[in-house]
Amino acid sequence: MSNGYGYVKLYRKITNSFVWTNPNMLKLWMLCLMKASHSGNKFLFNGQEIVVDSGEFVTGRDVITKEMNEGATNEHQVNKTSVWRWLKKFESEGMLDIKSNTKYSVISIKNWKEYQVSEQQVDNKRIASEQQVDTIKNAKNAKNAKNKDTPPKSKKRIYENDSIYYKLALKLFNNIRLNNLEYKEPNLQDWSDDIRKMVELDKRAVEKVDRMIDWSQKNSFWSGVVLSANSLRKKYDQMTIQANKEYTSRSQKKEPIAKNAALDEFAKKMEAGTNGL
Repeated sequence: MSNGYGYVKLYRKITNSFVWTNPNMLKLWMLCLMKASHSGNKFLFNGQEIVVDSGEFVTGRDVITKEMNEGATNEHQVNKTSVWRWLKKFESEGMLDIKSNTKYSVISIKNWKEYQVSEQQVDNKRIASEQQVDTIKNAKNAKNAKNKDTPPKSKKRIYENDSIYYKLALKLFNNIRLNNLEYKEPNLQDWSDDIRKMVELDKRAVEKVDRMIDWSQKNSFWSGVVLSANSLRKKYDQMTIQANKEYTSRSQKKEPIAKNAALDEFAKKMEAGTNGL
């Protein structure tokens, strides 16, 4: 877009066109004329060289709408749907061409050279300066158009040392280190995030995750499998099944012992005559 220097030609016959009847459409058409490159330029966009000829400029729906609304009060603001509809109207009336892809649009003013080029010869030095500024502006506009179409990335969580997720991640690492002193310290922030997912997404109780860390690293088989918080999360259900089986097996072995002890105690009382019967 124009940097505040130079000018474009506006023909009087515009007063007889449909553009003249709508202030916003007139403003948009003037904006297109002022944004158009004087003599063409090229710039890099996302590693790709884009060539813009004279009378052309690069933009996006959000970018050109923002430029339309700059300085306007709320009641005079326009939405991007209307702006793009007006641009398509200009195209259907043969005033410009629009070539779009998923990242940006190149808009070409029809008959630009016929109506505007002669004015470029007035000051070659001024044009060279404006061309350089146009290159920078168009590059920024293209980048802004790309950024508008790309969903913002969510910020990475940071876990403090007193966070329960960080504490459990550190505990898992220390237990693994007991089995292998050469185990290198991992990214505990990533491990903390995996622990959080176990609790918040998988709905594991913190206490159970804590106990599973102990169990997995004491088990001769699973201590060689669970070597990260991610593997702890993936193998959690399998380990739960095995741990429950072991607990049930131990409980069944203890029950006869308890019954025999009760019988022995009863026999002793009988012998001593203190059975209370």
